[in-house]
Amino acid sequence: MSVRILLAEDHKLVRQALKTLLEPEEDLELVGETGDGMDVMEQVAKHRPDILVLDLMMPGLNGLEVTRRVHQRFPKTRVLVLSMHQDRNYVSKAVQNGASGYVVKHADADDLLRGIRHVAAGRRFFSAPISEWPPESLEPLSSESLDLYDTLTPREKEVLQLVAEGHKNAEIAKLLFRSARTVETHRAHIMGKLGLKNPTDLIRFAIEHGLIPVSPVSVPETEDGSNDGGESSP
Repeated sequence: MSVRILLAEDHKLVRQALKTLLEPEEDLELVGETGDGMDVMEQVAKHRPDILVLDLMMPGLNGLEVTRRVHQRFPKTRVLVLSMHQDRNYVSKAVQNGASGYVVKHADADDLLRGIRHVAAGRRFFSAPISEWPPESLEPLSSESLDLYDTLTPREKEVLQLVAEGHKNAEIAKLLFRSARTVETHRAHIMGKLGLKNPTDLIRFAIEHGLIPVSPVSVPETEDGSNDGGESSP
C-alpha cells in the first residue's frame, strides 16, 4: 500500500520540485497540495493523508499551529516538518506540537524520502544537523513557563497571523467569515493578552514566534491607514 502524502508549502516552485521528487517513488502517492495555512485542515479532512509534509512559514496560519491542530484532530496523519529553520526553538516547538519528524530544506533530497518512510512507519526522523544534536535537544521545551502565545484562542491565533501579514480588519473579516467588529474585538484581546502596545510590538512578537519571516515587508497599518510605532493599538 502506498504512503499517502499531502504537501503544504507556499512556494509553487518548491512544491513543484517536491512533486518531481515524489512522483517516481512507487510506494509514495501525492494526494493533494496547498500553499495556504488556513487551507491545510480542510485538505487533511478531505484526503486523510498518512503524512503531511509541512513548511513552518505558511500564510494564513503558521506551520507550528497547523501541526498542533492536525495532531489533535487527525492523529493518524503524521506531520513531517520541512523548514529552513533549524534552531532549537523551532524544532522543539514542532515536536511539542506533535510533529513526528523535521527535515531542513538544505538537506539532501534522499533525507526527505527517508523521513517520509520513517515517519510513515511510526518512527521519528530528523535530518542533519538536527540528528547530530544530543537526544535531550530534541525533546519538547519545559512547559513550566507558559508562552503567552499559547494563551490565545485558536481564532485569536488566526487573527494575529493575518494582522502580522498586513491585513486590515475588513480583509480579515472576509477571510474568516466574521464581522469587522468581531475582528476588532479579537485584535483588542490579542494586544491585551500579549501585553503589546503598538503594531511594531506585534511584528516583533510575530517574528519571534515564527509567524512571519524575519524581514517583514512593512509594519501592519492601523485602521486609520497609519503605521506609526507609537502607543496607539492596531
